[in-house]
Amino acid sequence: MRILHTGDWHLGRTLLGADLLGHQSVFADFLVDTVRERSVDLVVIAGDVYDRAIPPVDAVRLLSRTLERLAETATVVLTPGNHDSAARLGFGAGVMHDRVRILAEPAGIGAPVLLTDDDGPVAVYGIPFLHPDLTRYALAEVPDEPLARSHQAVVGAATGRIRADLATRPGTRSVVVAHAFVGGAAPSDSEQDIRVGGVDQVAASVFDGIDYVALGHLHGPQRVGTGDRIRYAGSPLAFSFGERHQRKSVTLVELDADGTVSVELVPAPVPRRLVDVRTTLAAIEAGEHRSDVDAWVRVAVTDTVHPERMYARVKDHFPHALAITHEPADRQERQTARAVTATSDPVEVAADFVAFATGAAPSEDDRAVLTEAYEAAVLALHDDRGR
Repeated sequence: MRILHTGDWHLGRTLLGADLLGHQSVFADFLVDTVRERSVDLVVIAGDVYDRAIPPVDAVRLLSRTLERLAETATVVLTPGNHDSAARLGFGAGVMHDRVRILAEPAGIGAPVLLTDDDGPVAVYGIPFLHPDLTRYALAEVPDEPLARSHQAVVGAATGRIRADLATRPGTRSVVVAHAFVGGAAPSDSEQDIRVGGVDQVAASVFDGIDYVALGHLHGPQRVGTGDRIRYAGSPLAFSFGERHQRKSVTLVELDADGTVSVELVPAPVPRRLVDVRTTLAAIEAGEHRSDVDAWVRVAVTDTVHPERMYARVKDHFPHALAITHEPADRQERQTARAVTATSDPVEVAADFVAFATGAAPSEDDRAVLTEAYEAAVLALHDDRGR
């Protein structure tokens, strides 16, 4: 069976204020063409289809059109990610066309989409993003005995249900589409923090016994562990300058009769490159970086003194500049604050602020309060997305 694995589309996202929907539409066309040209049987989309729980109307229209086109030639299975609202993305899943299956309900994790090719049956299971506080009761074997408050516990319970179902299907190959942070993989700086109890990862061993695990959440395409059995497809576009060197792609998987896999990464189109420029304004105006005029650029002007009309003069040469800052060459000699990125631990950021504001590092009790407040806010956010 030929499978195309993708995910983390984040439809509706912007990049430093720049609208990405047109570029995402280019990717959608590329995806549909690839599925048709490579005779793909199954398309799996591993979550974060939208960038937020209530996406823009144009993003919804783009997803609708793309699913319709994909379903003309392949079966499509998708699961919600932590950016999606599982309830909204899964609306109408029970009455959708057989060629488009949205696996959004934790209660249905053990019920696969069953497909057949010349080599026999394939069971495709979906594990949506599982927030421990929202699913540790629903996935517990005993209703009054909730699972441990961790991603490891809830994802482990989910895969336990999958293995139990597989045990009733001898000779059936298996594919799991999951949205999670699996240990051993490398994050980017544009992914949303999902820590609960200070931990955001699950062990790769929870997927033991599965032939292919199609992961979403991390934006860099990569394998987990040795071999290609567990992979992240990565995002189709760069969503931060930290991702500018990643080679974006979709993952084409050949699932053989014995359950072994072979993988080909098909490069995704790059509608506009991301480039960092760090130089003097005189060098920019002299045309030293003219090859980057069509790129999205992040410009750091290194003149010792802030140039007059710096922003306007840079924009004259880089019409697609997304960020323009003045960073004198001697800046390294000055005291600077630690940068906060999407991968920073929010509790540590808050602790740094407490230390800055009070002149003393927070106590263990203070840290406990900060952790409780942060996790309550995250729970409220995901609870709202689930409605």
